[in-house]
Amino acid sequence: MRVKGGTVTRRRHKKIIGMTKGQWGTRSKLFRRANEAMMKSYWYAYRDRKVRRRDFRRLWIARINAATRINGLSYSRFIYGLKQANVTLDRKVLADLAVRDAAAFAAVVDVAKQALA
Repeated sequence: MRVKGGTVTRRRHKKIIGMTKGQWGTRSKLFRRANEAMMKSYWYAYRDRKVRRRDFRRLWIARINAATRINGLSYSRFIYGLKQANVTLDRKVLADLAVRDAAAFAAVVDVAKQALA
């Protein structure tokens, strides 16, 4: 006697079609197309989680560079000066300081300048 997997298959298909509910056309209607769309979307999500971190780091560096140049120093010299002064602020915090509190950022730049001198 063979086992028919109808209910299990239907449950699996409904789960995939539910995941692709907002997709266009057959990508949300037909199982095979929906499965392809779902796997592709998971692949994009995995990749873009890493791209998001990369993009934020680029944004932080651009903001820090702009703020350090206002204070008379280049980005690379600023980072090198912080390393010399044993300041362990990361780029996220430095960019936030540069945007929100210019006076505090200027003080950090002065610390880097003193370490370079």
